[in-house]
Amino acid sequence: SELIKPYLGSKYKVTEVPKSLIFYMSKHSGPVNEIQWCPVREQSHMLLSASMDKTVKVWDAVDTGCCLKTYSCHSCAVRAARWSSCGRRILSGGFDSTLHLTDVETGRQIFSSKTEFRISALKFHPTESNIFICGGFSPEVKAWDIRTSKVLRVYKAAVQQTLDILFLPEGREFLTSTDAVSRDSADRTIVAWDFQSAAKISNQIFHERYTCPSLTLHPKESMFVAQTNGNYMALFSAQRPYRINKKKRYEGHKVEGFAVGCEFSPDGTLLVTGSSDGKVFFYNYHTSRIIRTLSAHKEACVSAVFHPVLPSLLATCDWAGEIKIWQ
Repeated sequence: SELIKPYLGSKYKVTEVPKSLIFYMSKHSGPVNEIQWCPVREQSHMLLSASMDKTVKVWDAVDTGCCLKTYSCHSCAVRAARWSSCGRRILSGGFDSTLHLTDVETGRQIFSSKTEFRISALKFHPTESNIFICGGFSPEVKAWDIRTSKVLRVYKAAVQQTLDILFLPEGREFLTSTDAVSRDSADRTIVAWDFQSAAKISNQIFHERYTCPSLTLHPKESMFVAQTNGNYMALFSAQRPYRINKKKRYEGHKVEGFAVGCEFSPDGTLLVTGSSDGKVFFYNYHTSRIIRTLSAHKEACVSAVFHPVLPSLLATCDWAGEIKIWQ
């Protein structure tokens, strides 16, 4: 993309809150569960989307707003899809309990596997590009190796469902958020794992009685945020013992049972989240105050992601199957 080229050599500028709609992209016939910009900076005009309509799509979301390709390898809703670090493959998992690694250009399946559970969360290891972690409607979370198409490790969580997975910097540890909120306590809502040994490091991280549909890491500080079904985001240390910051709470948006995603801007100054009422909320990371809200969608907005290279470019998606690009 010619638009991205001038920014590739320079440092990321300050993030402004986007004000105007650039592209309105609507080709999905079901809710969009997840969107992700391509992690390869030179190819970051491409946006990936996973939908309940059983498809994964790749869009040119910077220059044209057009759908470049549709991948229809799943027989049920696609709940999770991620770019590989090289940008040439897409990993997807869904309610058909299958995993697919697809070649972006040819649409060919490089790797396919059936699991014993419906998949709801996938994440690639941050430094080992052939390894990913998969979770879903199961008490277990699994690490897979693409080269062998085999499960490397099993993490036994004693929960019903994994909602999200977050690798901590360097990938030695990762977190899972789960739906295990028992009557008497809220342990196991967020669990920290040792990646190599599969040992549980801690399950006493978040003590409020809410599940956390998504987790996100701060790009510069050793902190992470958990989206909660209590209609607020909680801030935690990303180092043991992963203490919650009781002074900061990001509240004002609504979650209401949707898997609403949250993310930091690349410079770490803003925290952005969707909302079940279709709005996008921009919080100041340091003060936890709402800077602005954007009336983005009519249905629940479940994801809002800043572009990794172009300052202030934001993609949003919703429960009606719409994807919008803002600047």
